[in-house]
Amino acid sequence: MTTVNEKYSIENESFSIQYLNLKGKFNMAKSHHHSYYEIFYLLEGERTYLINNKEYKAQKGDLVIINPHDSHHTTSTDVPNFERIVIYFKPEFILPQCEELADTLFPLAQGSQLLRFPLKDQQAIDQIIREILAECSQQESGYEPCVKSTLTLLLVRIYRLLNQADQDIQDHTHPMFDKIQEITSYIKRHYHDDIKLEDIAKNFYISSSYLSRTFKKVTGFGFREYLMEIRLNEAKKRLRETQEKTLTIAEQVGFSNASHFNMAFKKLVGVTPIQYRKKSQDTFSNNHNSSHH
Repeated sequence: MTTVNEKYSIENESFSIQYLNLKGKFNMAKSHHHSYYEIFYLLEGERTYLINNKEYKAQKGDLVIINPHDSHHTTSTDVPNFERIVIYFKPEFILPQCEELADTLFPLAQGSQLLRFPLKDQQAIDQIIREILAECSQQESGYEPCVKSTLTLLLVRIYRLLNQADQDIQDHTHPMFDKIQEITSYIKRHYHDDIKLEDIAKNFYISSSYLSRTFKKVTGFGFREYLMEIRLNEAKKRLRETQEKTLTIAEQVGFSNASHFNMAFKKLVGVTPIQYRKKSQDTFSNNHNSSHH
């Protein structure tokens, strides 16, 4: 079983963050609970999460929020490998700057649960969590207040999304919801092909103008924008985890030429593919260990 495992703590563990990339199966022996909050974010793979005897199946991009003293543990699904980041914190870590938000942010009023947000919001959450990990791993001057404010941002973002989710229920009851889910799954499998809205509309027996409108309504993305997100996410993963040339990666994720890839990547990610690779490899070059999940 190979593992990359790093953990960082601040202020006597009133905050800690742990990154784990585990190849193989891993089951926790039994449930446990603790006096602090936990935010579990799944980057890759699947986990079964048992919280207060209720079972949840976490997939890539899901967040699991555990309130203090709630009993929980995780086990492997049929998908053995997984990669995740877990944040543990006590409320005092980000008080007093959150004093007036304290009632909203602690505890998460809906209780411990699994949260699955639309892709657009997942991207934002992913970025915030990676930012916290990068700050902790690089520990440049001023990183502690930076972690506090970024954690506050994360909690506020989760709170707003939960409120918004209550108002957005209609999207899930949209008659095309299941069909659009099928189409997004198809795109995730075929993103490296030359995919066009017209072809997909034909394959799924829908008019392209209707698909275009409905796709945006259900996913929050335009069709091309969604395809671009999926391709660039895959490119980011390959830049982080392989030494392949950027040209090779560009081709593998569906770009016909490197300059189009570089332009699209810089526009969406804010840095060039080369800079992104350097930054993420700097972040993960120092591996630490310990802790659970």
